[in-house]
Amino acid sequence: MAQKDNHHGGQVDFSRGDVRRGILDVAAPMLVAQVLNLLYNIVDRIYIGKIPGEGTLALAGLGLCFPLITLVTAFANLFGVGGAPLCSIARGQKDEKTAGKIMTNAYFMLVVCGLVLTVAGLVFHKPILYLFGASDETYPYAAAYLLIYLLGTVFVMTTLGLNPYINSQGFARIGMLTVLLGAATNIVLDPVLIFLCGLGVRGAAIATVVSQGLSAAWVLRFLTGPKTELRLRFRGFRPDWACIRRITALGTSSFVMSFTDSLVQVACNATLRTFGGDLYISVMTVINSVRQIAQTPVMALTDGASPVISYNYGARQVPRVRKAVRFMTQLGFGYTLVIWGLISLFPAGFIRIFNQDPDLLAAAVPSLHIYFFGFVMMAFQFSGQSVFKSLNKAKMAIFFSLLRKAVIVVPLTLLLPRVAGLGVNGVFLAEPISNCIGGLACYLTMRRTVMPELSAMETQPAHNGT
Repeated sequence: MAQKDNHHGGQVDFSRGDVRRGILDVAAPMLVAQVLNLLYNIVDRIYIGKIPGEGTLALAGLGLCFPLITLVTAFANLFGVGGAPLCSIARGQKDEKTAGKIMTNAYFMLVVCGLVLTVAGLVFHKPILYLFGASDETYPYAAAYLLIYLLGTVFVMTTLGLNPYINSQGFARIGMLTVLLGAATNIVLDPVLIFLCGLGVRGAAIATVVSQGLSAAWVLRFLTGPKTELRLRFRGFRPDWACIRRITALGTSSFVMSFTDSLVQVACNATLRTFGGDLYISVMTVINSVRQIAQTPVMALTDGASPVISYNYGARQVPRVRKAVRFMTQLGFGYTLVIWGLISLFPAGFIRIFNQDPDLLAAAVPSLHIYFFGFVMMAFQFSGQSVFKSLNKAKMAIFFSLLRKAVIVVPLTLLLPRVAGLGVNGVFLAEPISNCIGGLACYLTMRRTVMPELSAMETQPAHNGT
């Protein structure tokens, strides 16, 4: 009977039924949503890479925009991923008023940051792109894409930042539809605007902005409508700075993860430009795209487990928390092992999705092998990180984000190419080294700190109201 009770009205109940089923019920629509979200950017790259005569250069130009696009995602995560676990914990404690307040304050900050980023990006785009490794050949492509993309920043922030609040209420299918709407629009508009209208890179940017706008409208319509449990209410709204500080404290780990991603991309592009030229920036754009495809399912799994872990932690259901952590880790490890095998066996197949250029293919295959070596260790990083975030252990989550990217990857990216004549291979080698050291350190620390706390929680009586 409990199995049946897991669902009502499209909403997943985190408090009953099988934990694994609960995680998969949330993770499956999230996986579809994240794959679709990935298609937003990936489809742009696939079409741009195939523009006759200029695909490889245009791909490099798009690669130069990644750090700024990642930065927009970082700010969306700061208030989206930051507030959603707090929302889930409040709901586990049956405190709907606090949960609603968290969401409204988060959206206020999403809009403010979106407007600031738009203005700053439009004013300073040129020096930023040259700093990120643009050449006179690639700058026109990068600027053409970025200037249009920036106009949709508030849409992106609304979609990415509010969707976690839909998922944290158990409405994972609605969350999936948010992204489906945008991705489907983008997939249809891309070839029309890029090739039929002859707009090239600008066409890809226009398609993205229109699609994100539709997704944002959908999210706002749901969260202000009758079906949601927590409603966005702005009547008499005044920012609650203490609440915003709590959201920011927890969201900082996701922000740091995305921000350091941005930092890594800048370091890689600038170093590759020195040691390999524009061709290797195109190679890195393709490899980054393959990595995003490869890691999306494991990210969906850990994101799907997060509300289940948060809710049951708030409700002091320790065995359910343990079961969720174990299931998430085992499934993540199995998946990353399989995908690493596939990429190692068929590297050219993955690269050809984006570009058929023989020079690019020759350079990308060996680079891909180096970059993905030991990819399985990423499962431990994601798993440990997800537990820290779900249980509101912000400092731990931030520390391990910084350790892997800022402390290990960025210095190695800058140093290794200069060691023993490694050149461009040194840039690609930084990733597997950081996966190994950072992933294990994060997971083992989580086991040593969180598990004893859960055991202690089982022996303590519950406080009133929790």
